[in-house]
Amino acid sequence: MHPFRKTLVMTALVAGMMSAGVVSAEAPAAQGSPPPGEESLSAQTLYQFLLAEIAGSRGRLDVSVQAYMELARRTRDPRIAKRAAEIALFARNMGAATEAARLWNELEPDSEEAQRVLSGVLMRTGARIEELEAHLAKALAGAGERLPQHLLGLNGAMVRVEDKAAARDVIDRVTEPYLALGESYFARAHAAFNANDSAAALRHLDSALERRPDWEPAVLMKAQLMQHEQPTQALMLLRDFTNKHPESRQARLVLSRALAAGKLYREARDSFDILLETTPDDSEMLNSSALLSMQIEDWDAAERRLHELLRLSPDDGDRIRLLLGQVAAGRGNDKLAEQYYRAVDSGEEYVQARFLMAQAQARQGDIEGARKTLQALEGDAAQRARARVAEAQILRDAGQLQAAYDLLEAELSSRADDPDLLYETALLAERLGRPDVMEGRLRMLLDANPDNAHALNALGYSFADRGVRLDEAYSLIKRANEIRPEDPFILDSLGWVYFKKGEHGRALEFLQRAYDQRSDPEIAAHVGEVLWAMERHDEARQVWNEARERHPDSEELKAVIKRLSN
Repeated sequence: MHPFRKTLVMTALVAGMMSAGVVSAEAPAAQGSPPPGEESLSAQTLYQFLLAEIAGSRGRLDVSVQAYMELARRTRDPRIAKRAAEIALFARNMGAATEAARLWNELEPDSEEAQRVLSGVLMRTGARIEELEAHLAKALAGAGERLPQHLLGLNGAMVRVEDKAAARDVIDRVTEPYLALGESYFARAHAAFNANDSAAALRHLDSALERRPDWEPAVLMKAQLMQHEQPTQALMLLRDFTNKHPESRQARLVLSRALAAGKLYREARDSFDILLETTPDDSEMLNSSALLSMQIEDWDAAERRLHELLRLSPDDGDRIRLLLGQVAAGRGNDKLAEQYYRAVDSGEEYVQARFLMAQAQARQGDIEGARKTLQALEGDAAQRARARVAEAQILRDAGQLQAAYDLLEAELSSRADDPDLLYETALLAERLGRPDVMEGRLRMLLDANPDNAHALNALGYSFADRGVRLDEAYSLIKRANEIRPEDPFILDSLGWVYFKKGEHGRALEFLQRAYDQRSDPEIAAHVGEVLWAMERHDEARQVWNEARERHPDSEELKAVIKRLSN
């Protein structure tokens, strides 16, 4: 807020001081000086106050700062000192800001805001770290019953110190007298984390929890720090805490998000549903539950949550209808999916809805209708280019490979270096029996961007699938895996090249990882083929049968089952 929008508030403050008898319109009595903060409001003082506010609102910050500083010194009222500090900071008069902030801290020593402002001012004025340390130590020593809160505010007070190692040393020193309190170790943990020492932060958090077992802030911070290096242990910590403290929504929310990040989608969904039991109209929780239900293909739950969300957030209707269309498509009801997509008529979701609608039309056998949907798409040049690629993919999936290739070749003639067109025509060229064209296009992509993981993977997989240049295939796919280590299709390619090299155990390891992440029919075909080669025929049939139930039209599955089972 602009500081001079508070003029009416400050006028009310002075009026309140007058009515409460703190100040008077009469001149000060002659018997002696009034107590600090209770100086009578003389006509001159009132004039100075109004002068300060009016000058500030008219842009005369120098006059306003001077008038407010004189008021603060005379009245010794913490509210006036606070106002003086605000105006001085706004005017970038750091000398006045420092004096006003010091006075405010002197008059209101228990104010965390006053301490934070003074710390910030000292840092902005380049005060020595020793002065900051002395200020913090004094504030802690006089905190009394509010000592725990002051300890928790230490890192906020030091936030502007750029040298995080020096800030950490200060916090370690000023907390030394208070190590019986868990809050001291919590402050040290934050300082260590800010100084990029997560190991020390974890040790300090353990010390905090020894003094305050099951202290939620320390548990949540510890789980956060463990998330990257020790995700399993972090989840165990959060599960244990939420079991002991089921009433803690914050811990439950952190657990739910950690489960989702760990791809434990079903448990994450169930955890979000627990939150919804007490707040059924929480749109954020409903959205998370719906998306996770879609991830695990629980279409009934996803549809129910999305309809609840649509009722609560009608302004988000286009996005929700887009998701409902995907739910319908997941169920195999492309007619209903098309209706939902058609109802998305504006916003960022419009273009995506038209792409998905075309796919739904194509799955219903209306190839020409799907093409017309994409051809009618209005958008910028990049979106229209995407539409041509999507149209070619529809033709490809319909078995019209040459038509798809010709469509993209025509586009490529005017945009010869378009990466999407080069990639798609490369894949189509291979399926048309032109591996030389495929390799040439992918090499062009890699010349432009050697770290193009998709091009690396496609070229390596092509070699592996044809059983040629297997060492080069492995190098290409391995590089793609280094760039995108958890991509299921790259993991599938890595497993497939191991299979072609005769390393069946390694092959199955990577293929199973890929299939765990994505139940794609081609990956399922590969998993089954490796199991079959390992003489584990029953397991192979089980994988194929499960995949065939989900993807009854998959040509890859049909081909491998026919080839190996007969």
